[in-house]
This record gives sequence, structure tokens and C-alpha cells, in this order.
Amino acid sequence: MASSFYHLVVDSIEPETVARFWSAVLDQPILYLSDNGDEAIVGVDEQTYPGLCFLRDPNRKTVKNRLHIDLNPDDQDAEVDRVLALGARRVDIGQSSDVSWVVLADPEGNEFCVLRRHGSLID
Repeated sequence: MASSFYHLVVDSIEPETVARFWSAVLDQPILYLSDNGDEAIVGVDEQTYPGLCFLRDPNRKTVKNRLHIDLNPDDQDAEVDRVLALGARRVDIGQSSDVSWVVLADPEGNEFCVLRRHGSLID
């Protein structure tokens, strides 16, 4: 029996803040916010997998992520500008200046990349 990709879980000092950022970036709603603010879930809808689940963790991020999100926009430059305006920041994780992607970080420092447009998972 196969498994389905259910959630990508991100440890967060402030789950609601990071969920609001990703909700705006992905244009997806916050589907769930726990009463105590310890958990927030962002997704297309309650039935579409996967979702992004933000769980409270009081520890600050100290090293580069081993797992990150890649965004596939229609227009890379416009998307970088839009996401920076939402609260992202540019980060250097050792990438060379001639790469085709832009490395940014969300409000808690989690790195992600804005790619040039891809038409499939393997191009």
C-alpha cells in the first residue's frame, strides 16, 4: 500500500505569522489555526494534499534547511518582488551568482527558492 504526501511540517516560533506569510505567497487559505496558536495549516482546501503545517517550536533556526520549498512562478522577477513585499528577504546559502533561481527566506528564516518557469517536474 502506498502513502500520500499529507503535510510538510515546519517548526515555527510563531506558527500563525509564518502561516499568514505562506498563505499569501501561495494564495491558499489558512485552513486551521489552533485556539492556542500552536498549529496552523495552509492548503488549497481541506481535501487536497499536501498541506503546510506550522507547529510551534520555541527554538530559533540556526542552520540552513535540509528541506525547502521551490516556487514555480510564471515570471520569476515579478514573483521575487511580490514575495519580498510580503516579508521575505534575500539570503546567501553559498549559491553562485550564475544560478537560475533566487534564494529567499520567510519571516523566520526558512529558505526557499523562486525558480525560473518549469513546465514539468523534470525540466
